[in-house]
Amino acid sequence: MGKKVLLIEDEPNIIEAISYILKRDGWIVATHADGTTAIAAVERHAPDVVILDVMLPGRSGFDVLQDLREGEATTALPVLMLTARGQIKDREMAERLGASRFMTKPFSNKEVLACVQELVQA
Repeated sequence: MGKKVLLIEDEPNIIEAISYILKRDGWIVATHADGTTAIAAVERHAPDVVILDVMLPGRSGFDVLQDLREGEATTALPVLMLTARGQIKDREMAERLGASRFMTKPFSNKEVLACVQELVQA
């Protein structure tokens, strides 16, 4: 059985692209598009890795990441943060809150796939 990834992203084109490359590699992909209910989605899907956008409706990905790190069951869950804003302060914030990896948009499909594979093996 494939590994599970939860993609928390609100941009349809990015959802489609990432879902396609991961499914092609054998991943089970679930998607969610709202920051307000993101923690419930993580609990419901129990993923092996989360890909989390910074800018989400309802709550930011930073807020969601902070909640994940404070949760007993999710404190060590690998999280790849994605953002269209590649400023150093965003990267520093992600690192401070405990992101496993940080990637700016646009990204290459190969880069996302390699990162997700690496996070699950770590």
